[in-house]
Amino acid sequence: TLTVTSANHWMTAWLGLELNMISILPMIAKQKHPRSTEAATKYFLTQATASALMLFASTINAWQTGSWNIMQLNNKLSCILMIAALAMKMGAAPTHFWLPEVMQGTTLATALLITTWQKIAPITLLYMISNHTEPTITLTIGLLSILVGGWGGFNQTQLRKMMAYSSIAHLGWTMTVISIVPNTALTNIIIYMIMSAPFFTLLMTTASKTLQTMTTTWTHTPTTTIILMLLLLSMAGLPPLTGFTPKLLILDNLVAHKLTTSAATMAILSLLSLTFYLRTTYLLTSTAPPTTTQSTTTWRLKPHQSQITALLVPIALFNITILPALLM
Repeated sequence: TLTVTSANHWMTAWLGLELNMISILPMIAKQKHPRSTEAATKYFLTQATASALMLFASTINAWQTGSWNIMQLNNKLSCILMIAALAMKMGAAPTHFWLPEVMQGTTLATALLITTWQKIAPITLLYMISNHTEPTITLTIGLLSILVGGWGGFNQTQLRKMMAYSSIAHLGWTMTVISIVPNTALTNIIIYMIMSAPFFTLLMTTASKTLQTMTTTWTHTPTTTIILMLLLLSMAGLPPLTGFTPKLLILDNLVAHKLTTSAATMAILSLLSLTFYLRTTYLLTSTAPPTTTQSTTTWRLKPHQSQITALLVPIALFNITILPALLM
């Protein structure tokens, strides 16, 4: 990832992405189970296809313009192919099909890596070529991702798959403004990572993999349950929480660039995501499980697992960190 983020030659960036992919494959296939092997294979095939497309796009650009510099992607065809390749790398619609399947086949820790760290390299490249990208294409990909992310998460009972669709929807919000206001897009994806990390760490702590197991967390970890509820609402983008800020900034920028119809469509489509976030929140906090324990000590968190969560939760829930951006 660091090789990609510090590269300015397409071949170096491609090499970094390849190393990144090869390194995460054993982590995905770690469990000795056919499903994890299948997930690793799917991940490998899609990423390899995207890498080939990326190499093809950069070669065409070098052939036409004589430059391998990432910032100088002047050829129009190269630019379109590059956006397609990077969208496939990240799992943005319409090339999103691999993401829910891969996440379902891995452990929660690896799923966290796929939704957060693995997005850094492609997003950096998109950010670097944002001045050459066609706003119509990125806007279409973004709107489609928000739609797919909301609709796909609707029927999910598996938390990892639900979070995969949530990731697709958030990527959609990032993609819509990447060619208009790249800094806001970057803010959005960083905040999503900050919200996603404590959510996954808390799921690991409570060993919850489905909505059904989530309903019983209230009896033994009330603190975790409340934090999970707030994190879900923050991801949904409800006002006092951090998740609302990037959405507000994105909609504001779209309206400022006379893309009011797109902004309105995105706001309406985000209600789809809100539905499944609220459903999960309701199951977490408003339904009492059949067995309630009388013990007072079972809810205590394992100390070594709660440190990183304690660090990220305040940032993921309270807008204090990005208040200056709002005031500006």
